[in-house]
Amino acid sequence: MKKQRSTDKLPKPVGPYSQMIECSGFLFFSGQIALDHLTGDVVQGDAALQTEAILTSVRNALTEQKLTLEDIIKVTAYLVDSKDFTAFNTVYARYFNENLPVRTTVFVNALPKNAKVELDIIAYRSPHQPSLPNS
Repeated sequence: MKKQRSTDKLPKPVGPYSQMIECSGFLFFSGQIALDHLTGDVVQGDAALQTEAILTSVRNALTEQKLTLEDIIKVTAYLVDSKDFTAFNTVYARYFNENLPVRTTVFVNALPKNAKVELDIIAYRSPHQPSLPNS
């Protein structure tokens, strides 16, 4: 059964889409860019700072869903500038330590609101983890 999930730990959608959908134990996040929760503006700074902001928001959203970064199984990273790859990897590695999910990195011409980084994330809730009611 598909369950829509929402939280104030992630930026509000800037279009007609859900923040998260849970289905068969998988939690699918909509693409996350570094948006300030209060203003809706992109966090100003380099790709490392934007990556940090995104992963902090995702970690907080996962905590609210009774999950952790260790429950992330797949990340697709979109970067506007290939020169940001090393800085992105440095921040990314710090968040995941040894529990690295599989990842694809794609270089694109542009992202919404001129962001430098966008992350598309899939987490998994094992059958032994508590499920949350519809939200």
